[in-house]
Amino acid sequence: MKILITGGAGFIGSHITDAAIEAGMEAVVLDNLLTGRKENLNPRARFYLADIRHKDISDIFASEKPDIVCHQAAQVSVRNSVEDPAGDAAINIVGSINVLDNCKKFGAGKIVFASSGGAIYGEQEKFPAPEEHPARPESPYGAAKLSVEQYLYIYRKIFGLKYVALRYSNVYGPRQDPFGEAGVVAIFTARMLSGNTPLINGDGGQTRDYVYVGDVVQANMLAFRDGAEGSFNVGTGIETDVNRLYDLIREKTGYAGGNEHGPAKAGEQRRSVLDCARIKRELGWKQRCALEDGLKETVEYFRQKAVQA
Repeated sequence: MKILITGGAGFIGSHITDAAIEAGMEAVVLDNLLTGRKENLNPRARFYLADIRHKDISDIFASEKPDIVCHQAAQVSVRNSVEDPAGDAAINIVGSINVLDNCKKFGAGKIVFASSGGAIYGEQEKFPAPEEHPARPESPYGAAKLSVEQYLYIYRKIFGLKYVALRYSNVYGPRQDPFGEAGVVAIFTARMLSGNTPLINGDGGQTRDYVYVGDVVQANMLAFRDGAEGSFNVGTGIETDVNRLYDLIREKTGYAGGNEHGPAKAGEQRRSVLDCARIKRELGWKQRCALEDGLKETVEYFRQKAVQA
């Protein structure tokens, strides 16, 4: 079976690529390397330097004719989407439609899409939020992810393209970018290891559901199977606030300094936590890595890489 991974040189996509190859799949990676890194590329994957927004990705689809497309490529920052909604939509909506069109045109059997449970629900009415929770995104990023899920439904209904949308909570782990606006675990870890002061936005009481990248990879591998279809939350069902996260990473890194507080950021919700009963029941997924264990693995990765931020 041949799989094409968009964003396969990125944080999550590169881990999925590794797992797919280990499972015996033929892997093709499409990445523009704006945020992905060559060092993340699996040497056993065929790599194309390309952008999902460009029409020339049709040549790649025509040549490779993948059985499955795992669509991880995206603009991932909520804050950037607030500052530049059109730029976010150009990548996350228009780019995704371009991928869908090529799936349809060249006969891909299924697309697995990286959606966001952490952003599409908005301020929650129920904790944790199930997939049936009202979708009221409070950022352009969340609106774009929800829009693509609606396009997935349309392409399934009209063109027969099977899909799974995996609604990730806040994913963390090795290879996450510590230099961007997204990924508080990586940012805190890199800053603490280099002796720089972490910045906490707002009062630090905002909560998130932190899920380890290895568990997200497992969800994708299950989504590739025949019979898996629809939208599924991928998280832990556990809320952790930023102040608690700071304390945990401080303990793991041995950081002896303090922190600073800045203003809260527009477009970020107060609480976010996902109910993952559906993916456990229907796909047999389960969380394998507890937060403290995942943070230990992540800190060790950054320590070995000696990344400073």
